[in-house]
Amino acid sequence: MLIETHTHLYAEEFDSDRTQLIEKALKNNIKKFYMPNVDSSSIEAMLALEKQYPENCFPLMGLHPCSVKSDYKNELEIVHRWLTKRLFAGIGEIGIDLYWDKTFFEEQKFAFKQQIIWALEFNYPIVIHCRNAHNEIMELLSEFNSLPKGIFHCFSGNTAQAKQILNSTPFKLGIGGVVTFKNSGLDKVVEDIDLKHLVLETDAPYLAPVPFRGKRNEPVYLLEVAKKVAEIKNCSMLELAEITSKNANEVFNTTTTSIHQINKHELS
Repeated sequence: MLIETHTHLYAEEFDSDRTQLIEKALKNNIKKFYMPNVDSSSIEAMLALEKQYPENCFPLMGLHPCSVKSDYKNELEIVHRWLTKRLFAGIGEIGIDLYWDKTFFEEQKFAFKQQIIWALEFNYPIVIHCRNAHNEIMELLSEFNSLPKGIFHCFSGNTAQAKQILNSTPFKLGIGGVVTFKNSGLDKVVEDIDLKHLVLETDAPYLAPVPFRGKRNEPVYLLEVAKKVAEIKNCSMLELAEITSKNANEVFNTTTTSIHQINKHELS
């Protein structure tokens, strides 16, 4: 069984064939899909998908750094309100993004730290979005005496950065389609890192792996990521699936009991 630790299956890019894509992935032994939130506009669709696939699709609650704008305080209030109303698999996707726009950098830092505080309060793992902001994120994380479990989503840094994360935080590294890109260099990083530190993801509908690069990413393409990582680590797909699934379960700790609890805590 493979576990997809990061997908936006609720996104409008999947409106025309979402059910077929999920069923195809399930038939290929991809059994769990963790869905980080973006902002208040994505919550309704995300929770609707959870209702449709309560044993497979698990929502997280959070405010994406690219959605941190002038109304960020209102968005954070919505996140907190949901956290007090029901259970989630974690808090995410949170972090810092300095690639697209640096206008709200200070606000991004505030939102990131606030959501880490909530993760500690509610005992949730976090999923971190980091783009052009490794040093900034590591500095912010160093301000905490303790950190929740979590995943550095879509890790695309170098080996030194990977080891810095693994040596100073309780996080796993999320490996996605970038590992299949010819000149990404991520294959060398994966080669240097023990499998016990890695989880698999697609970030669908974004960052489709080779040979689908440039197209819409889909859940079943997690197989391409898995094949590449297994090739790099010189292990079987079975061994890779067992280890990375164990790692994902350690982060999210989503048991059958908690799945049922999630579905009992719907908004009244």
